[in-house]
Amino acid sequence: MRPPRLGFLGVGWIGRHRMQAIAHAGIAEIVGIADPVPEMADAARAVAPGAACVAGLDGLLALGLDGVVIATPSALHAPQSIAALRKGVAVFCQKPLGRSAAEVRGVVEAARQADRLLGVDLSYRATEAMRRIRAKLREGALGQVHAVDLVFHNAYGPDKPWFKDRAQSGGGCLMDLGVHLVDLALWALDFPAVADVSGRVFAKGMPLPRDAAQVEDFALATITLESGTVLRLACSWWLHAGRDAAISAEFYGTEGGAAFRNVAGSFYDFEAALFRGTSSETLAVPPDEWGGRTAVEWATRLARSNRFDAAALHFVDVATVLDRIYASGLDRIHASTGQEPRSCPAPSSPAAPASSAARSAAS
Repeated sequence: MRPPRLGFLGVGWIGRHRMQAIAHAGIAEIVGIADPVPEMADAARAVAPGAACVAGLDGLLALGLDGVVIATPSALHAPQSIAALRKGVAVFCQKPLGRSAAEVRGVVEAARQADRLLGVDLSYRATEAMRRIRAKLREGALGQVHAVDLVFHNAYGPDKPWFKDRAQSGGGCLMDLGVHLVDLALWALDFPAVADVSGRVFAKGMPLPRDAAQVEDFALATITLESGTVLRLACSWWLHAGRDAAISAEFYGTEGGAAFRNVAGSFYDFEAALFRGTSSETLAVPPDEWGGRTAVEWATRLARSNRFDAAALHFVDVATVLDRIYASGLDRIHASTGQEPRSCPAPSSPAAPASSAARSAAS
């Protein structure tokens, strides 16, 4: 089995970390690096000294890749992914795959048409704690799950200006953090059908309309599944949380409960527990080197087969829920002010992939 030839587009902290994980696993040949910041490219070359530093996505695709790992600003994810897939190159992309369900659907359709593997770095699925909980759910250990509480509060906001530009990011904390929560819950429950979605988004304590240039720093949502199960979501940037981060996914059923929680405010350490009444059974504790696990698993799968995996269709399911939360928040604002509801415009189209890649910064 020949190791796949990989290129890395965007090698800031996240892109370089995923590169290190794949390099350490020894399952792929890293042949190309593209980043507009020379210092970032040089740091990545230290991980893969044999890789060529090239200009942008076109330069990478000219190297005869099997797959590309994309870690650029969010507005570039969809067009860059589509461009690679149309050249027959598999894609592993940072989240969000697109700024809207329409963008995500376009990428998934490109992967389906090209019959190429598509992965997204929804990395919390790869934690041992969350995998143990999913196994318990599949065993029926919780009985009929009727409620899920999802929380991701970050005491810090993003450090790159493009995160706060709606045209580039597609949204604020909901797009940045909420995507993980929605994906975790739907994935853990085997992607059930969603019946209803309602939400509110805020900026500096004030309700925020979807068409505002400003992005939200606090979001609340209720997601009701066709089974009747209710998911409650809360996420934020810059929250006065008394710790660096509060991250959890708690599942409650007729026979028990289970909780995925970060430890002592950490962004990296997670534990899992199973509940029966007042008793608690530990399922997983740190340490757990999960950060690059999703990327390694994608590369491992790519080494076996570069064919489209229908599980990628669920990326659209998650993006659709986010769209519905944003739309619901806008509708509520207009209902309260008595104004006529307006459509929710999609973010403006990004520039062509090749020129965009040349000026992008790594996410």
